[in-house]
Amino acid sequence: MKRSRGGDPAHDVLGYEGGTLDAIFRPETVAVIGATERPGSVGRTIMWNLVSSPFGGTVFPVNSRRPNVLGIKAYPSVSEVPQKVDLAVVVAPAQTVPGIIAECAEAGVEGAIVISAGFRETGPEGMELEEQVLEEARKGRMRIVGPNCLGVMNPTTGLNATFAGSMARQGSVGFLSQSGALLTAILDRSFQENVGFSSIVSVGTMMDVGWGDLIYYLGDDPKTKSIVVYMESVGDARSFLSAAREVALTKPIIVIKAGRTEAAGKAAASHTGSLTGSDEVLDAAFARSGVLRVGEISELFAMAEVLGKQPRPRGPRLTILTNAGGPGVLATDALINGGGDLAEISPQTMEKLNDFLPAPWSHGNPVDVLGDADPERYAKTLETAAEDPESDGLLVVLTPQDMTDPTATAERLIPYANRTGKPVLASWMGGTEVAAGESVLNGAGIPTFDFPDTAARAFTNMWRYTYNLRGIYETPEPAEEADADREAVEEIIAGVRDLGRTTLTEFEAKKVLAAYGIPTVQTEVARTAEEAVGVAERMGYPVVLKLDSETITHKTDVGGVRLNLQDAEGVRQAFEGMRSSIQEDFRPEDFSGAAVQQMVNLDGYELIIGSSLDPQFGPVLLFGSGGSLVEVYRDRALALPPLTTTLARRMMERTRIFEALGGVRGRAPVDVGALEKLLVRFSQLVVEQPWIKELDINPLLASPERLTALDARIVLHDPETAEEDLPTTAIRPYPTQYVSDEETSDGAGVRVRPIRPEDEPLMVKFHESLSEQSVYMRYFHMMKLDQRTAHERLTRICFIDYDREMALVAERTNPETGEREIMGVSRLSRHGAVPREAEFSVLVSDRFQRRGLGTLLVGRILEVGRAEGLRRITAEILLDNRPMQRISERLGFHLRRDTENMVVKAELDLYQRA
Repeated sequence: MKRSRGGDPAHDVLGYEGGTLDAIFRPETVAVIGATERPGSVGRTIMWNLVSSPFGGTVFPVNSRRPNVLGIKAYPSVSEVPQKVDLAVVVAPAQTVPGIIAECAEAGVEGAIVISAGFRETGPEGMELEEQVLEEARKGRMRIVGPNCLGVMNPTTGLNATFAGSMARQGSVGFLSQSGALLTAILDRSFQENVGFSSIVSVGTMMDVGWGDLIYYLGDDPKTKSIVVYMESVGDARSFLSAAREVALTKPIIVIKAGRTEAAGKAAASHTGSLTGSDEVLDAAFARSGVLRVGEISELFAMAEVLGKQPRPRGPRLTILTNAGGPGVLATDALINGGGDLAEISPQTMEKLNDFLPAPWSHGNPVDVLGDADPERYAKTLETAAEDPESDGLLVVLTPQDMTDPTATAERLIPYANRTGKPVLASWMGGTEVAAGESVLNGAGIPTFDFPDTAARAFTNMWRYTYNLRGIYETPEPAEEADADREAVEEIIAGVRDLGRTTLTEFEAKKVLAAYGIPTVQTEVARTAEEAVGVAERMGYPVVLKLDSETITHKTDVGGVRLNLQDAEGVRQAFEGMRSSIQEDFRPEDFSGAAVQQMVNLDGYELIIGSSLDPQFGPVLLFGSGGSLVEVYRDRALALPPLTTTLARRMMERTRIFEALGGVRGRAPVDVGALEKLLVRFSQLVVEQPWIKELDINPLLASPERLTALDARIVLHDPETAEEDLPTTAIRPYPTQYVSDEETSDGAGVRVRPIRPEDEPLMVKFHESLSEQSVYMRYFHMMKLDQRTAHERLTRICFIDYDREMALVAERTNPETGEREIMGVSRLSRHGAVPREAEFSVLVSDRFQRRGLGTLLVGRILEVGRAEGLRRITAEILLDNRPMQRISERLGFHLRRDTENMVVKAELDLYQRA
């Protein structure tokens, strides 16, 4: 029913209000508040930049003490400007800004750039000023860039609302910087490097407009092909990750983040807390959202160029072509150190190369074509290597030897710039002798690098970018039905909190794990030595005794673990010895008894799975090598919850222990698929139980036969923490609150739930069930089945960010096949420019039409809209689609015919019916 942008509703926004940023990037009228003629002042520079670089609009200086500025009539206030102002550029003392913004909001100004400093960077008083400014801005529909920033440039339109010394060249790179000084330095260098920009934003302290808003905006900007970011702080982590994850699929986002060395979690009580660091968490967040992080400023724009000119590699294997051995070795070292691989030359390719290369060639990779290689030899070698299925990319290296023609060789490579389907990079080493050849290659779309190791690192960056995106949008295994006993866990946690405790005993922690389907070793608590003997007799020997204490957490450190007890006397002695030892070194109440469990055969791998809190991103998951030496080996990987099976696998793949899990030295492999699902359940526990602050399973014993949590530890937030202050995940988890069991009009059962990434195969079958008429009524035009079921399209439909949009599917179990099938889908997508307003759409399989399913799905999506705080929902319906019009009318929509566009416009004010 919704006419989407481009005819495809694959993505849109539930919570994004970035459409109003047009007032900042494409204003028709600009007021400079604080404009002056004083030489060297910011107010004069900004005024001059705006009038000397025409952007197709009008500039109004605002200065109560001057009749004109730079010969242009000045006005005492924004309210006295004779036209409606789109953008206000504020250059005024910080304490006057709240009043200025209040006046702007009242005058209907939709965008402001606050250049002024003196806000949060000055301390509590500055923070209070920011809150006042925001309060005034929210009285209107006003968005603010800054404060304490350089301003905004849009070279496409000519807008230069900055105090930079010059206007950037027009290009395709969107540049966002948290440092104004760095921005001006890069802008100056860009002229020498011939780099052009679609937009430049100095974000300042991001009082209002943040990374997420800007990434969304540039993601929708057709002039922007890539986005580069200099970041000092993340700000709103959830907004940033949401925007980056959506935009990175179509436009590369390259970030350099300052402050890599800061470590976090030093004082954390758990192993997990001490193993995580804020910069590592940031790396995990970037990987989860498809962002490419680089370590040097020079890489920012180099990677933007490379990803803009060449296709992404399908794998990590690079073929290196060179006319000298040394550069090939350097490139190889950089490739391997960066996580890439040298491509193995296939026998077929080897045979072809032997046919035309001189006998002394290297007969391997790097492919040394020898110093006397002419342009034809280079070209033929490149063509042959590119056809090898064992290669994912190519690097061509040339050193200017006496018999080398760098320019002619470059010209001969032009046809391969975009013909191979694989990235082609080049390193023409030298100076003036190779400059013309470099120019030829760059002009043809083959990126060049001064040195081969730099080029190899660029390739590994390309592969990392591909790998991260593939992990996000790779269809995971079907999700298991959620069967966690949440009420039992909440009861355990509430009982511990009622006692004023923050640490669960091992016995309590294992009950929590078991409630989420995580296998644990059978454990019973004994308060006396004789009780321990009785439990051991029932379980069977040998057994293990572990300290049961409400205060002591690391049992091994205090002699609180006794292993391999073979008989009753051994159990008695271990119990009494443990009690006397604890009571001697601690308080009597620190010993509550002993947990008795069977001695497990430790023939397997000891792993650790954990969760701790990051101040910016909330809960963070950890996987790695476990056991008592976990901090020594430090073999671990981090990820943000929630996980899918694909993301769980990617997390494990980043550890050294993962290779061993596949089976080494004759040992049978561990069931990695089962381990993936265990990690998914673990992440579900972390997401659904916000009172848990830290959680360790160490060790998790992984063997070919089973996965078992041998020890577990859970720490809760302080009892005085308010529930609304509990940290949330940086990525919104699956919204289980919108799952419901319903009935169609003929009494058939149907489950309505939010869509999941795992639904892609079901969505393919759903689209196969649609008639041409149903497709036309939904999309307003015909779409072929292969278009509708393309993986690239379905990833945008199934892999949604629940903070940004919502889609509900109605599903049932087919009584004939026993398989699940999707019967219909409804979707709620946010209007970009209108706050708290969204469009709905619905599509029902032909087999299930006229059974009340459309009414059910639209009704449920309206309930979601109310719960998400929307105020108004609309739709556009074809004039011929009478059934949808009747459903909308029945649910309270007001219908209005638009004969010019041949649609019926449906509108519903949710608050009138709430």
